[in-house]
Amino acid sequence: MKNTPFLLFFFMICICRSQDLSTLYETVNPAVVVIFTQEAKLQSNAGITKTVTSEGLGSGFMVSDSEIITASHVVDAAEQLRVRFLDGTIISAKVISTFKTADVALIKLDIPKKDAVTVSFGDSDQVKIGEQVFVVGAPFGYSHSLSSGYVSGIIKNKQGNNPFTQAEFIQTDAAINTGNSGGPMLNMKGEVIGVVSQILTKSGGFEGIGFAATANITKNLIANHRTPWLGFDAYPLTGKMKRLFNVPQNSGLLVQRVVFGSTLYKMGLQGGDTEVIIDGQKLIIGGDIILAFNDIEFDLTDESLLELGELAKNLKPSDPFEIKVLRNGAIMVIKR
Repeated sequence: MKNTPFLLFFFMICICRSQDLSTLYETVNPAVVVIFTQEAKLQSNAGITKTVTSEGLGSGFMVSDSEIITASHVVDAAEQLRVRFLDGTIISAKVISTFKTADVALIKLDIPKKDAVTVSFGDSDQVKIGEQVFVVGAPFGYSHSLSSGYVSGIIKNKQGNNPFTQAEFIQTDAAINTGNSGGPMLNMKGEVIGVVSQILTKSGGFEGIGFAATANITKNLIANHRTPWLGFDAYPLTGKMKRLFNVPQNSGLLVQRVVFGSTLYKMGLQGGDTEVIIDGQKLIIGGDIILAFNDIEFDLTDESLLELGELAKNLKPSDPFEIKVLRNGAIMVIKR
């Protein structure tokens, strides 16, 4: 056969790559963790709405003996966090900082992990379309599962220094499913180049397009904009939504949920109690609408968001803090 030498060469390359991937997996796998969450959710049935405890699952990776990077949507409404390691150890944790737009978060173990294995970040600006990558996580609870593929696109949306609008994602065909969120996407050097975020799907399962927040955005936000986690979930009200809710300014934040025991819970911020669908968007209504933080009006202009970013970055646990809200048609201020 004329193509025999070429086929043999191609076969040998595939074997070498498989061996490299196995070695890399064994190196980084102990740094990957499974994150179990508990959060309160509203459940509606036959017109009756009640609060139930919901369990969630995600992945993450160690960057120190006590700090773990994961996806924001895995932990931002969690009332309890437990982290399970490859050796079976389980340690509780708390959320330190979350960035919803970028979909990255930092959590901290209640006690450091003995003999912790960590991974390092690579330079995601050097990632090229067509580059081979691999993902380690817990799809559907199958912990420390590996999938591999290639970079199929890069989505850049850097908007200045505003931590609330920065986002940048690597697109991949590596299989990503429920439970993978927050796990590392790695290059063939074993460096983290992304934090697994989400998939595009019509069936609910993986269909070949997944995304990971880039390492460089993650490093910048965690290192330079470590905003404190306040413990609430909210939806921005603008345009038609703003008018429907009678917001007396350009925009507001409709509070969906407030995490039990969090800073804002202790301040008395109130979440919603009724699920509705407005223009195809599922919302929880009945809660506070945030108008301002420390007299900085919530406005989706760059200037306002930069001010809020600076406030959050410099806010200390003991600093005075107040929020202006619209509650039951009246404007009031709640303070810490």
